[in-house]
Amino acid sequence: MRAVEIRPGVRIRWVEVPGATPARVYLHGLGASSAPYYAEAVAHPLLAGRRSLMVDMLGFGISDRPSGFAYSLEGHADALAVSLAKIGLRRCEIIGHGMGGAVAIVLAARHPEMVRSLVLVDPTIDPVSPSLGAPGSRGVAAYSEADFLAHGFDRVLRDVGPHWAATMRMAGREALYRSAVDLVRGTSPTMRKLLLELEIPRVFLYPEDAPPSGGRELAGAGVQLVSVPNTGHNIMIDNVEGFARAVAQQRLSV
Repeated sequence: MRAVEIRPGVRIRWVEVPGATPARVYLHGLGASSAPYYAEAVAHPLLAGRRSLMVDMLGFGISDRPSGFAYSLEGHADALAVSLAKIGLRRCEIIGHGMGGAVAIVLAARHPEMVRSLVLVDPTIDPVSPSLGAPGSRGVAAYSEADFLAHGFDRVLRDVGPHWAATMRMAGREALYRSAVDLVRGTSPTMRKLLLELEIPRVFLYPEDAPPSGGRELAGAGVQLVSVPNTGHNIMIDNVEGFARAVAQQRLSV
């Protein structure tokens, strides 16, 4: 485990595998942690040999959970940019899952010097409406912050099932709530618009039976759409071979 202080007393932490550059930086989804979700794929023969950083964003996993942090998509992206700069990395291949995909898009838009290419793993790119009892960010964001901290977190943790709960229980409650609220609200311009306007290689991985909306527009803007069979949202866990092959086969050099 490694760490970098991005402001006094606040550290982002990651698990790193040494290898060749350009480095790959892996970002987790809401309520997750990068190493449990990506480690098997990083070790796959098709992806091994590259410097790989499985980073936990502030509020999640092994990183710090400062209560005064906004946990907005822009805040996460800016914190990552500071951490990458302090590590000495630029022009990385960023691989982001779910919320991590949204943060990756914002990172590329706000800090283009840090991002060489994007691989987005079933990412969130459009705002949605909160809905109590809905899975993921929509259900979390349906609470008020006070209600979520008082009882909503325990209810969500119970409802998500043992796999997701294993990492969600490590998240700061404020971090989980505020990140979910900002994710469903989205950015301005939207994550989709930012993605369409980026001029770097972009790959969008999705479950074979759940193609993204607006796929024709994405493809027309140069986004490579790649379906991965036999998967749900957690593509890198559900089909490690398919995920590794999809990432390795993309033409991401510029």
